[in-house]
Amino acid sequence: MKSSVDAIKELRELTSSSVAHCKKALEEAKGDIKQAIILLRKQGLEIAAKKQSRSAKEGRVESYIHHGNKIGVLLEVNCESDFVARNEEFIKFTKDLAMQIAATSPEYIKKEDVPEEALKHEKNKDDFYKNNCLLEQVFVKDPGLTIKDYLGSIVAKIGENVIIRRFARYKIGE
Repeated sequence: MKSSVDAIKELRELTSSSVAHCKKALEEAKGDIKQAIILLRKQGLEIAAKKQSRSAKEGRVESYIHHGNKIGVLLEVNCESDFVARNEEFIKFTKDLAMQIAATSPEYIKKEDVPEEALKHEKNKDDFYKNNCLLEQVFVKDPGLTIKDYLGSIVAKIGENVIIRRFARYKIGE
């Protein structure tokens, strides 16, 4: 199926993927934009998995102070080059992550970081992961997206390995 220019433009605005990727996804999805978005997310995760072994020694430290100055976050996100660390998409990603951490208070970055002791008394491990692991959480700005999906889309757009290295969340009185 041939994709219309308007559909490609709409998909590109929704996903920030390249025109070629949008066109291919729309053709595979037979013109269904929702299905094309799912295909592009899947592609992003596949690209991210391939780049995971690459060294990421550049990046940025992001800070976020919530309104009222009661909650603050410091976050380190790494990438492969200082050029990407200054990229607008990467900067927006780090700001979104810092805000996510302030809003949801995760304890761990990924499932593998959770010690067995923490899971010992949990009845539903999947719920525990969704509430306490940053990558498993639903993105507060887009409930149809997890942080892992968001990370995959950034890796696909930027073309470099991106690693959420560490974070600290501060709240007055805690």
